[in-house]
Amino acid sequence: MELRQLEYFVAVAEELSFTRAAARLHVVQSAVSAAIRSLERELGPTLFERSSQRVALTSAGAALLPEARNTLDAARAAREAAQLSEGRLRGTLHIGTFASLIRPDLPQILGRFHRLHPAVTLRLAVSPRGSAGLVERLLAGSLDLAFVSLPGDPPAGLRVREIYTAPMALLVPAEHPLARSDGPRELTELVEEPFIDTPPGYGNREVTDRAFARAGLHRQVVLEATDVGTVASYVRAGLGVAFLHDSTSGVDSRGLAVLPLADPALRWTLSVAVSATRRASAPLRALLEVLETSVPTDPPQS
Repeated sequence: MELRQLEYFVAVAEELSFTRAAARLHVVQSAVSAAIRSLERELGPTLFERSSQRVALTSAGAALLPEARNTLDAARAAREAAQLSEGRLRGTLHIGTFASLIRPDLPQILGRFHRLHPAVTLRLAVSPRGSAGLVERLLAGSLDLAFVSLPGDPPAGLRVREIYTAPMALLVPAEHPLARSDGPRELTELVEEPFIDTPPGYGNREVTDRAFARAGLHRQVVLEATDVGTVASYVRAGLGVAFLHDSTSGVDSRGLAVLPLADPALRWTLSVAVSATRRASAPLRALLEVLETSVPTDPPQS
């Protein structure tokens, strides 16, 4: 049994696709298929159920997966120990983030990390499904760390550190009737308004949906945008109103009114998440140290 075979097996098990596993490993699909067949011949049982529609782990494959991960983690730790003896950290970090992440200043943080560890390769990934997609990739092992917004309790299998929280605000066109009166806006005032929002899976969408459901209210989302930074432009164009977090910072508010909200539960939270079940690599531990000193946990904001 070779480490390469186990690496290919874990990739297929996490992606549930030979095609995606090959792309992730930067090899041709035939090489992945051959490695899995060779591993199955060596071990005996079939590891995957294959059909034209799906790939699924068999019971033998499910039993092998944690052991294969442990073996690869141990091999990685051995390589890192040898590399650290030379005084230089090497490896690759896969980091999940948002397309419009304003805070923390990720380029500055990664720049600091790179100056400390120039031999570590950094790869950023954005999920079209927002935090939900990033969480799935963290749990599957294709991400080492992700910046996520997770209302409520974090999923099992993740270790999460909250680093920022801020109240959400309502964006409306400057000439909108809601902009003519003072005071926080109640959700009952907004049920007839068309909304612009991110798709389900994004943290701010989940916060908003929960707030309306808790109040027994229904709203209409007329446009979904995956890039939070463009939402203000759609509001300005008169397509609807929107909730945004920290909307007075980093958002072009020309032609818009930024209104406070009465519901204190309408808050957006950003966290750093890593796997709670897999051993952190030396590069990941080094990045977490940089984050700890660069992004201290914020006190609650009102």
